[in-house]
Amino acid sequence: MTEKRCDWCLSTPLYQSYHDEEWGRPVTDEQTLFEFLLLEGAQAGLSWITVLNKRENYRKLFDNFDADKIARYTPKKIEKLLLNPGIIRNRLKVESAIKNARATLELRDRGISLKDFLWQFTDGKVIINRPRTMKQVPATTAESDAMSKALKKAGFSFVGSTIMYAHMQATGMVNDHLETCPAHQRCINEAQSLGLA
Repeated sequence: MTEKRCDWCLSTPLYQSYHDEEWGRPVTDEQTLFEFLLLEGAQAGLSWITVLNKRENYRKLFDNFDADKIARYTPKKIEKLLLNPGIIRNRLKVESAIKNARATLELRDRGISLKDFLWQFTDGKVIINRPRTMKQVPATTAESDAMSKALKKAGFSFVGSTIMYAHMQATGMVNDHLETCPAHQRCINEAQSLGLA
């Protein structure tokens, strides 16, 4: 089988690097899961490369995605963020980041980690798909539907099923690399080494 990288990442070196080094690799770290949750929400209606180009600014301006700090953001802080061209200046999305930080802390207060909450929808294992073309990759699944519904019930926003499926792909809960892509097997190997396959 000829190796062929997923074609969605070929437009820029940043996209290719993200595809090769991050997308589809299983994430169990709380802060990284939270980062992707906020970035996927910020991406809604836009292209992912737009978010990737602003990612370092987000890390700087949103306290490296520390949910404890973001949960304490004030209206004054929101106004300051909305003046900064380094992020996507959408009030609902910025307010959603704070809302989601608070919802994450509420889960923690109930003794539930964000990792356990999110990974429960794949039974704690990576769903390994074997698409041969990007047309075979869905936009939503029953798992992302259930995850979205549960997150909304828990007080999160900007967590629709399409956003959550993108989150599942990005954080390796599902492996949607093309079967011909060298990263497909790399992600399987990593999932196996972490006991997630």
